[in-house]
Amino acid sequence: MYYYPLQPPYFLLLVGFLTAFTSGLALSGTLKVIVQEWPQDKSAKEKTNTRSFYKQLLMPFVGITSGSCLFLCSGFEIFGFPAGMALSIGLPMSLLTCFFVWRQLGGLLDYVKSEGMQSLDLDSWS
Repeated sequence: MYYYPLQPPYFLLLVGFLTAFTSGLALSGTLKVIVQEWPQDKSAKEKTNTRSFYKQLLMPFVGITSGSCLFLCSGFEIFGFPAGMALSIGLPMSLLTCFFVWRQLGGLLDYVKSEGMQSLDLDSWS
């Protein structure tokens, strides 16, 4: 027997998407400001604290995580999963994905901070 929700959470799907989208714009703007404020000489680079960058990026990233989690769980529920199952699949999937993206972002920030922006040649990765 199939499960069809009487009122699919279309509104929650839209709220999750908009939350993740606007938080992504905020993260992008914050990241641009942080990178532009980095000093150009190596001696001053060593004095800056990387943890302060993570504190500035944490709130927009939490917004992205919560928005993507809400979007994914609502999407599962719209496509026929019961609410509990949609939450039990969508929550770990989105949290693990966002955790790995956070780790990758931190590694890239540390690499760019130590080696400079020119060392990060994204065209050579293809």
